[in-house]
Amino acid sequence: MSECKFSRSLLENLPSPSAGPTYVTLLTVKDPDERSFYEIEATNSGWSVPELKRQKASCLYERLALSRDKEGIRKLAREGQVIVRPEDLLKEPFVLEFLGLDDKASYSENDLEQAIIDRLEHFLLELGKGFLFEARQKRFTFDEDHYFVDLVFYNRLLRCYVIIDLKLDKLTHQDLGQMQMYVNYYDREVKLPEENPTLGLLLCKSAKKTVVELTLPKDTNIHAKEYNLYLPSKELLKQKLDEWSAAATK
Repeated sequence: MSECKFSRSLLENLPSPSAGPTYVTLLTVKDPDERSFYEIEATNSGWSVPELKRQKASCLYERLALSRDKEGIRKLAREGQVIVRPEDLLKEPFVLEFLGLDDKASYSENDLEQAIIDRLEHFLLELGKGFLFEARQKRFTFDEDHYFVDLVFYNRLLRCYVIIDLKLDKLTHQDLGQMQMYVNYYDREVKLPEENPTLGLLLCKSAKKTVVELTLPKDTNIHAKEYNLYLPSKELLKQKLDEWSAAATK
């Protein structure tokens, strides 16, 4: 049996009643890099045992790793999730199983939005570190037309607005163009001079990567990411991560 080692910070910072169950949960993580990541995050984020189990079950490590390059994956194991750039917030995919929508035969974008608002604390945890909720269906008007952003957040670590649009149908270039307009509006009319550029995030059932790549410039601050209403398969995510790593070394 491989030896599992835990850092002094974990031993010192976890409350004693949760220490035993936390160790047991971490001991089930066989990969040392993945275990190191969860150890750091449990300490830095103050996760309860149920939250640690949920993050592990949702394959947080693999989902973050799939949005990073090789060095970024190594940094996850050494430092945990460090938020420096907007890309550091992204996961592949986002997991929203706590919304309870997977049992419904069908649901609308309004149903999805309402479920997020009803379970906002869980959604903030899934988004990641530093998020503050500001508005739902935020309206702005110009040229006598009204526009509405589904959800508006602020990230205090990046010091920028994060605006989210929810999409059930397949992603189109019109959706991306609309998000670009929202981001431009926030950058020009809402954010303060000392704040960083607005991040636009389209959460959709299916992100068409070719459409995204052809529509948006490479240095864009807009991202389209898929969401799941169920916990992902760890084996499938590991397979994707292995394939990604193999392709990156060619």
